[in-house]
Amino acid sequence: MKKELIGVYTIWLRDIKRYFRDKPRIIGSLGQPILFLFVLGTGIASSLSFKGGGGGDYLNFMFPGIIGMTVLFTSFFSAMSIVWDREFGFLREVLVAPISRTSIVIGKILGGSTIAMIQGAIILLFAPLLKIPITFTVFFKVIGIMFLVAMTIAAMGIVLASVIKSMQAFQVITNFLLMPMFFLSGALFPLNDTVKWMNVVSRANPLFYGIDAMRPVILDNPALQLYPLWLDMVVLASVTVVMSILGAFLFSRQE
Repeated sequence: MKKELIGVYTIWLRDIKRYFRDKPRIIGSLGQPILFLFVLGTGIASSLSFKGGGGGDYLNFMFPGIIGMTVLFTSFFSAMSIVWDREFGFLREVLVAPISRTSIVIGKILGGSTIAMIQGAIILLFAPLLKIPITFTVFFKVIGIMFLVAMTIAAMGIVLASVIKSMQAFQVITNFLLMPMFFLSGALFPLNDTVKWMNVVSRANPLFYGIDAMRPVILDNPALQLYPLWLDMVVLASVTVVMSILGAFLFSRQE
């Protein structure tokens, strides 16, 4: 048991060290959410304000969605290191280590989740610019939700990385998956008043439940929550467990 825990910690620590040593990655990963929030969001908010729709309220509504987007992209792309390590032979060295494949998967999930949580926390610090008060209680509650969302998405990324052999294919497929997940999560607009098919499909999107949990906490408005917090957490935890088991199974078949 101790050997397995050391293995999980070592894999987690490797991902964290790689993240903090890559300064352009840290800075660059903040560019997309800032662009969406202060350029796209401000543009849409100005249009709504011009039409009498309350632009300032829209920026606040969008803010938790941007945090969700940050967690989504960061945690999913953390699984890309598996494809990278496979291409350069490092994965083979990891696989011959005297620990189970399940410990490897757990270490990768925790590493990607921690990085995504850090990125999301940085974006959360922009809340005062939008006049959104963030107390210590709210901050740590959102951190917990972000970490669970990140674990869910990281586990999904590992499942995909376990069956895809090339970096190019992984990037193409992830871009194909992530944008629909983002737009069907309720990040940019409420989904309860959309067309029926979009409303149904969004419920199969794990990110939807993450943003549904974060938005009322950040904005201190329970009316914005479509499902109870406990239900959002149960759905995310269930998907995480299923994807982790599937990822461990697929990883055990790696050569």
